[in-house]
Amino acid sequence: MDVYEAVDSRRAVRAFSDRPVPRDVLERVLAAATRAPSSGNLQPWQVYVVSGEPLAELKRRATARALAGDPGDEREFPMYPAELTAPFHERFAAAAAQRYAALGIDRDDPDRPARIAALNAGAFGAPVVLFCYLDRTLGPGQWADAGMYLQTVMLLLRAEGLHSCPQVMWTTYRRTVGRLVGAGDGPVLLCGVSVGYEQEGAPRVRTGRARLAETVTFVGS
Repeated sequence: MDVYEAVDSRRAVRAFSDRPVPRDVLERVLAAATRAPSSGNLQPWQVYVVSGEPLAELKRRATARALAGDPGDEREFPMYPAELTAPFHERFAAAAAQRYAALGIDRDDPDRPARIAALNAGAFGAPVVLFCYLDRTLGPGQWADAGMYLQTVMLLLRAEGLHSCPQVMWTTYRRTVGRLVGAGDGPVLLCGVSVGYEQEGAPRVRTGRARLAETVTFVGS
């Protein structure tokens, strides 16, 4: 597919099949993604690709924590500001309602937080999860670089017929992840990215986007 098609079809999939992802496909994607831009060519990302029994064990451990009501490890960075103002709060609320309705989780369900956490901890059934780390000495510029790298990875996955779901949620289980992949407490876990083939028949959620005029200003002709 061309770049526009890859961008348009990329979305956070939350229902993966158990179809294995070939190792050579992952290697091809990750090798090509090294061409992503990074200031000073620092290439600050360090990625662990987890699948098979190690991933199954990680899912078991994380799901057990989620279902036990474990609040998780303390965050090393905020996911969102303490208070979201307009229009960000409205965009967040609309997307969340749409997303979890598709997963069959009622807004008023008292078990909603645990159910959401358990689904996330199971990586939505994905057979592969990429964990992206950064050295603790690096700053906001390198975090931006890692974001551009991960977007490149996700677009290349689409070119291979694969889908993905970036999950910052894994940072709340960072100690469990760190021990399993061998990263320890040294680097900072930015996020996990679940990877696989979409489950057939699963509800497809395509969240809306702001109008171009809301986010883009043209200056000059």
